[in-house]
Amino acid sequence: MRIEKNVIAPVFKIKDVFGRIIDLEEYKDKKLLIAFFRHAGCPFCNLRVHDLKKSFDTFKSLGLEMIFFFESKERIILRSTFHQGVSPIPLISDPEKKWYGTYGLEPSGYISAKSHITSFVQTAFRAKMKGVPMHLMADGESINTIPAEFLVDRNLVIKKVHYSQGLNDRLPIDDIIRFAKNNETTTESAG
Repeated sequence: MRIEKNVIAPVFKIKDVFGRIIDLEEYKDKKLLIAFFRHAGCPFCNLRVHDLKKSFDTFKSLGLEMIFFFESKERIILRSTFHQGVSPIPLISDPEKKWYGTYGLEPSGYISAKSHITSFVQTAFRAKMKGVPMHLMADGESINTIPAEFLVDRNLVIKKVHYSQGLNDRLPIDDIIRFAKNNETTTESAG
């Protein structure tokens, strides 16, 4: 079941791929972006990670933290120097997709196929140009996983829910900055 805005974010306490315990309760006095990605070789997701990493200092200066989830197993994530470089942003491996389900993510073969047909070549080219990793799925990863992003306010209240309608469909960086500054976004929640 999808999550609605203005509810408390489902709380987790879990070890990230860097060995740190990430306790969502410890973020209750901060603003937060929680992002769920596909597999570690997905060019759509890795381009998004690249863009979010570039915005890290801006977000941090505004008091916004980020937590990333990938469906890939920890060993697959850590074999990539790109993903190793995500730290200090917590990166959580969830191959059983426990938290994907808890946060209401739903697989879609249709959305995945449509995105691959209409934009995979361009996305793969951009990924190659930016040095972003891209490889086939491995060890239980799914082509049908669809990303989602959540903007979480203080006291862990979800203020923006964005379930992607395409593999390149993400919250605009400007909306994330606006949320970090004054908790306003310009677009309505997807879905």
